[in-house]
Amino acid sequence: MANWNREQLLVALNLYCQLPFGKFHQGTPLIIETAKRIGRTPSALAMKLSNLASLDPAITQSGRKGLPSTSSLDRAIWEEFQKNPDALAYESQKIVDALADQDAALSPLSSKSEVEDSPASYYAGTTTATITLRVKQGFFRKAILSSYENRCCMTGLSHPALLIASHIVPWSKDEHNRLNPANGLCLSALHDKAFDRGLITVSPDFIIRISQSLRDIEPNPMTHDYLLGLEGKPITQPHKFAPHRDFLSYHSSEIFLG
Repeated sequence: MANWNREQLLVALNLYCQLPFGKFHQGTPLIIETAKRIGRTPSALAMKLSNLASLDPAITQSGRKGLPSTSSLDRAIWEEFQKNPDALAYESQKIVDALADQDAALSPLSSKSEVEDSPASYYAGTTTATITLRVKQGFFRKAILSSYENRCCMTGLSHPALLIASHIVPWSKDEHNRLNPANGLCLSALHDKAFDRGLITVSPDFIIRISQSLRDIEPNPMTHDYLLGLEGKPITQPHKFAPHRDFLSYHSSEIFLG
């Protein structure tokens, strides 16, 4: 069979971002259906996901291993994703959205299946801008929730309707890393709001810190159980795309109220 081309690899990269690590096998329905659409066998696509896993430090540093037989194009695509995550994430999601439009079985991979809560200021007011934003936010949410296996990294809450793909460095502060999975945490809606307002942070060594301003309010059981009680505890590490320490350092120094 012919070598993989760029478009096929971008589809594989998108699936790598969307599927849990434990689903990288040829029997996974979304791998079977996607493989048909890109002219590859399910085993070949599953193998390609494992090739990409061997390039992800979050995988290799945890003692897990992907398949090391990566091609030069595999490595080039991965490096491009690290250097320019927004552009490559958007490009890959557009391709996958087009495939999903042709095959309803792939609809769970489509950005249309996700709606991310966003400030109205993020929308430019045009149809094109709104669609572009939806595609980008759909990718980011799917990548983050997949990496954390649909659990809040602070509390373990696992209902998708209550989970937010939270940016560490805010969307408005870093255009280059808006879609970078290493710039995200999976948080409950409550903890996302507290994180966004600087009432809670995660240090570069992945430890939760609580702002003094929360400590100063009148204590009650809910505040203690859901916020104050998290002080000093480690977050649950993601299975892919570990949060970058530089991003955590930015949040701790620039947003956290201390």
